[in-house]
Amino acid sequence: MQTPEPAREPRLLGAFVRMADTLVDDYDIAELLHELVGYCVSLLNAAEAGLVLTDQRGGFHVLASSNEESRLLELFQVQVNEGPCLDCVTTGESVFVSDVRTGIERWPRFAPQALAQGFFAVHAVPMRLRQDTIGALNLFGRHPGAMREPDTDVARALADIATIGILQERAIRRGEVLTEQLQTALNSRVTIEQAKGVLSQAGQIDMDSAFQALRAYGRSHNTLLSEVAHRIVTRGIDPVTVLSFSRRPPAG
Repeated sequence: MQTPEPAREPRLLGAFVRMADTLVDDYDIAELLHELVGYCVSLLNAAEAGLVLTDQRGGFHVLASSNEESRLLELFQVQVNEGPCLDCVTTGESVFVSDVRTGIERWPRFAPQALAQGFFAVHAVPMRLRQDTIGALNLFGRHPGAMREPDTDVARALADIATIGILQERAIRRGEVLTEQLQTALNSRVTIEQAKGVLSQAGQIDMDSAFQALRAYGRSHNTLLSEVAHRIVTRGIDPVTVLSFSRRPPAG
């Protein structure tokens, strides 16, 4: 069911104001990108969303996802080197798949996997830096259907915000090599996944619940998501303490 434009407009404006405020402050790239994929779900009628980044050697990495299910599907694309996301990054063009069942011949491994997980539509939007494509924003739908033009415009704008957030505008203007910024984002993601695993095992909970506890603890203590993850992995924080925040009602 499509969200009526008048009902969505205030939320859309609020999302972009929030993203703009974040980008001019001292922000945590991991938290920013997770908020961004969350906005994709709430604003674009996507069931789930994810973001994949390419490194300097041409490898692909899952940088953010709205839940564990979409993260695993993104990882599957990377592992089998096949899917709309990879095609999007390779060509630098958007890939809109309104019905995954029509793409089985094109993606013989990815398409059946997506369908098995209940995703019938996949849309990938490139993250561009001038003429280079550094990644893709991916939207997954539970039902077949094309994206409306207003939604594609919003998706492209969100992909642009992700690009700016990763690379930082000042570094782009100076024409510096951006390996350090990209590697920092990738390293943060690895640490977050490790921390999720520690929390999942300690609390006997699923990975999505572990991530929510991680975020809740960071927000409560005004601490960067990547820093909390690092302290969990290095045993600077007791996982039980962090897990207690998953059972607390949100503030306000």
